[in-house]
Amino acid sequence: MENLLGLLRIHVDRGVNLAIRDVVSSDPYVVIKMGKQKLKTRVVKKNLNPEWNDDLTLSISDPHAPIHLQVYDKDTFSLDDKMGDADFSIGPFTEAVKMRLAGLPNNTIVTKVLPSRQNCLAEESHIVWKDGKVVQNMVLRLRNVESGEVELKLNWIDIPGSRHL
Repeated sequence: MENLLGLLRIHVDRGVNLAIRDVVSSDPYVVIKMGKQKLKTRVVKKNLNPEWNDDLTLSISDPHAPIHLQVYDKDTFSLDDKMGDADFSIGPFTEAVKMRLAGLPNNTIVTKVLPSRQNCLAEESHIVWKDGKVVQNMVLRLRNVESGEVELKLNWIDIPGSRHL
């Protein structure tokens, strides 16, 4: 607890054009891992464009640790099938949180993260000051699969008594 910087709320919005793993569709869910933490969304039955709208919360002690996202197809009688994976970093996001931006106009773009070979972004991601919080919307292109993207929104939650970024 003494090393905790804060909480990262990841809103897993939806999947787009996910791969087919069953006969005509898939039953996808998302697993997010960081260090020893592992969280997962609910399963959406028979959908290649699922809308999860699930909030997952990670406790952050190292803002440089990568976050791994994996999409699986839920199977009843066998192991779940992999439907792709992606990695992302919250480094630029935590740098924006460190700036303590109170007083900025709503929807001000703080910084932009461009897609590159080092991240799995499908498009440019904006880190924005919105409703008194730093927010980042991102679209991750899944690797090791023929198609698929996952849309996320990141929010930072300060914890009283935690060490600051």
